[in-house]
Amino acid sequence: MVAAVHSPGALRAALQIRPGEVDFLEIRVDNFAADPAALLPVLPRLRVPLIITVRHPAEGGAHNLSFPQRRELFARFLPHASLIDVELRSFEKLSATVSAARLAGVKVIASVHHFHSTPPVAKLQRAIRQAYAAGADVCKLAALAGSPAALARLLGVFGKKQPLPLSVMGMGRFGKISRLLLAQAGSVLNYGYLDRPNASGQWEARLLKSRLAELVEA
Repeated sequence: MVAAVHSPGALRAALQIRPGEVDFLEIRVDNFAADPAALLPVLPRLRVPLIITVRHPAEGGAHNLSFPQRRELFARFLPHASLIDVELRSFEKLSATVSAARLAGVKVIASVHHFHSTPPVAKLQRAIRQAYAAGADVCKLAALAGSPAALARLLGVFGKKQPLPLSVMGMGRFGKISRLLLAQAGSVLNYGYLDRPNASGQWEARLLKSRLAELVEA
């Protein structure tokens, strides 16, 4: 279970999180890019492992950050990371960031976001192969789940053996349902919020963890 920290309110809530309530906190550094120096001293006070993300503007990133700005922010926050999240589209231009993470023993998530549609399974499968070829440790796929057919396409990626672990989630009308189904199907990182959603279809993180535990016990 991953809880997103994308606002001052979420950061305040994250400081109250105890080990076991969630498994990771995702620090959306791009949302704090106006004053990242104020965020850094807070991170050692957080009590669960951190995923560091500096998101590309075309995939939901804040502050329209350039690649040089993103490289600099990743470098500043990398010492606090257990994982980093880099969009698959950014792997080439952020290759130095990815290499630095690997040297530091930090795992790398290759992410792909489709906010307005769910691509065919073949296109999703192609992204998974590209993430594997790029050396990612996890491939994250997020797409609009606006219909039963779209949800079925997301579930479809679990219908065959994959070359690396997947984190898959839906947004929109079937977003909440998708996060239960896809976690049950094998999604290894499942995202929720602490103070308010930062994507449609999210659950509150601790509630989602509780619901998933109920499914495991059923």
